[in-house]
Amino acid sequence: MSITTALTADQADARLHELTVIDVRTPGEYASGHLPGAHNIPLDRLDTVLPALKTAADRGDLLIVCASGARSAQACRRLADQNIPAATLTGGTTAWTQLGHDTHRPAGTRAPWAMDRQVRLAAGTLVLTGLIAGQRWNAARWLSAGVAGGLVFSALTDTCGMAMMLAKLPHNRPRTTDLDDTLAALTG
Repeated sequence: MSITTALTADQADARLHELTVIDVRTPGEYASGHLPGAHNIPLDRLDTVLPALKTAADRGDLLIVCASGARSAQACRRLADQNIPAATLTGGTTAWTQLGHDTHRPAGTRAPWAMDRQVRLAAGTLVLTGLIAGQRWNAARWLSAGVAGGLVFSALTDTCGMAMMLAKLPHNRPRTTDLDDTLAALTG
């Protein structure tokens, strides 16, 4: 890839035909709408597919995409550590769709909720549970305090432990056949 390590949505749209797009969001997020031609490799599976990504990068430029650009920037750093050049999409799919660029959604799929919505539901449920149970058992209030502390830590570090845990749920995991098809497309 050239010196550019980040592309805006408009720059990526102009070069989409020559880029291999890797979407590092969960399969549920990917199913909710992705860049045309994007391959889904969740961030937590990135290290297992490095040889395929190296092969794809040898053939052409890689563009790594996520919802906001944070996970794709993290993926680009991990790839750079392995001498695999890649660019990130500035602002992620959020910026892409806000600018009116085309997104694709697999036919006949029902997309799970976006990860941030899943996190809000889980965090809210845990806080409410801690508060209600705290009416009877004072120690249960620590559950609410723990979730609140986790959310503050998440905001300060721009990471989310709860999202990492939720990403491991079955509806957020890629089917083995999907990942195998992706690897075949990248190496073939």
